[in-house]
Amino acid sequence: MDVVRGFALMALFLVHMIESYELDWFKPQPGAIRDTVYLLFMGKSFSLLALCFGFSFFILMDRAAQRGSDFSLRFAWRLLILQAIGFLHALVYRGDIIQLLAGMGLLLLIAHRVRDNRILAGVAALCFLSPLLLAQLFGAMAGAEWALQKPHHWVDPAIETYVRSGSLLEHLRINLWEGQLPKWWFMLESGRVSQILGLYLVGMVLGRTGFFARLGEFARARAIAFVIAAAVALFLHFFRDDLKSWFAAQGYDPAAGRPFDALLGSWFELSGMTVWLLLLCALYQGPARALLRPLAGAGRLTLSFYLLQSLVFVPVFYGFGLGLWDDWSQGTRLTVGLVAIGLQLWAAAIWLRHFRYGPVEWVWRALTYWRRDIPFRKKEGRDAPAPALAVEASA
Repeated sequence: MDVVRGFALMALFLVHMIESYELDWFKPQPGAIRDTVYLLFMGKSFSLLALCFGFSFFILMDRAAQRGSDFSLRFAWRLLILQAIGFLHALVYRGDIIQLLAGMGLLLLIAHRVRDNRILAGVAALCFLSPLLLAQLFGAMAGAEWALQKPHHWVDPAIETYVRSGSLLEHLRINLWEGQLPKWWFMLESGRVSQILGLYLVGMVLGRTGFFARLGEFARARAIAFVIAAAVALFLHFFRDDLKSWFAAQGYDPAAGRPFDALLGSWFELSGMTVWLLLLCALYQGPARALLRPLAGAGRLTLSFYLLQSLVFVPVFYGFGLGLWDDWSQGTRLTVGLVAIGLQLWAAAIWLRHFRYGPVEWVWRALTYWRRDIPFRKKEGRDAPAPALAVEASA
């Protein structure tokens, strides 16, 4: 799972680089590099991280149960700490996903009480249908005024502050409230909230069934799921415009096309995420395992790297810093992003030779248990290297 988490983090980072940490949307510049990176990774990498979060929750609860203890209260406290970390990070980068993942993580404590995996899978499937988007779609088809209104996340009162030259204090101030509104509206109006809950539940079920621990036993199921997911993703990619044209020809208000398109996009992201997940599993089972090992190190340092990426590159792109969001070409952003990914993989390998956790992961763990004696530095010659798929609940 560390390999999956590391891949998801690096893919998400590449998306952030290509979109200049969201500022590309202020003045979009379509191009082959941008379109390809968005096609391959946008929405899929975020979804993989959500699935990893659900799986990590299972690991934490299962390990505690094996020791004869209930981790529920401590997990809630752990999420509160993560929420605080996300709040601070969101002051720098308003696109922070930590707050959303931490806030919704409390729902996992309820799901944990449901022992029947079939019920959890059914609820996940319902979440993937995006009930709010379906309600808006049917409402718009019926001509309901509330369903025909423009999405709230289209209004962005902070974007001008981000792109123009400004002070760091002004940047931090606007991210306290105004800058956050479009993000939260987008998560709600795009169906991301229900999608995340569904992925949490899928991650839990995969943990309960031993999917990642016994990949070989699920080879046939993985192959079938891969074919189905790939077929759905390809269909939605190549025929999405045709489906939108067909819907537009049905005579509904043009605004009804927005939730319809959002549904198609949501399902494309889910199917694409599934393709990536199963492809990584297949590669890990074969000769390519050695090529994936560096991702495991990054996966164990997910929280530290995610924060570091923003601390380095938000000032590079935003107006309070270098303001290069509109100066770097897509090729430059891609090149810098790939070099930064290589440096992170190298740094993770070096760091984990000497330390058990990333710095932020250690602080999070120490605060979770309210102890300062959590081992941080490895003792020379006594700690074996972590296996490539070692599961550290760091996301």
